[in-house]
Amino acid sequence: MRQRALTRRVVLRGTAVAAVAASVAGCSGAGPAPGAAPTPRPPDAETVLLTGVIADKEQMVALYRQAARANAKTAARLQPFQQRHEAHLAELRRRLPAPVPPPAGTPTPSASAGGSPSAAAVSIGTLRQMEGKAAAARVRQVRTVSAPLAQLLASIGACEAAHAAALARPR
Repeated sequence: MRQRALTRRVVLRGTAVAAVAASVAGCSGAGPAPGAAPTPRPPDAETVLLTGVIADKEQMVALYRQAARANAKTAARLQPFQQRHEAHLAELRRRLPAPVPPPAGTPTPSASAGGSPSAAAVSIGTLRQMEGKAAAARVRQVRTVSAPLAQLLASIGACEAAHAAALARPR
């Protein structure tokens, strides 16, 4: 009988200690198992948008590089456009809080920019079309973001629209 009382007493003390520890730690018993890594929070909507815009800009820079390979005259004409895209890319990357992998189901840059032309098909007309699509995307994007990011996206969109207009002029 002495042993039963001792066992009950030990169990009651252990339960009381565990209850106090749980309340002090703020545990409800529904949290992760002890020693488990905390679940990372999903990126916020602006970070996801920035990641997508950065991917689109990287694709645009790559397209300008492909088009510039055609000849020296084309390369000289396209260099200022490419440099502006690279400046946009640097500013967008600066605003990204931390490297975030794109969430599952996020469209690839080519899908979100309306398709990626093949290496042989990158012409001034293709660049003009891609610039117009990018500028139109910025108009939609500014509606869903903070004011500072909206200002940046609006400026980038205006530049892209100006690129589309400039590329439409014959040389």
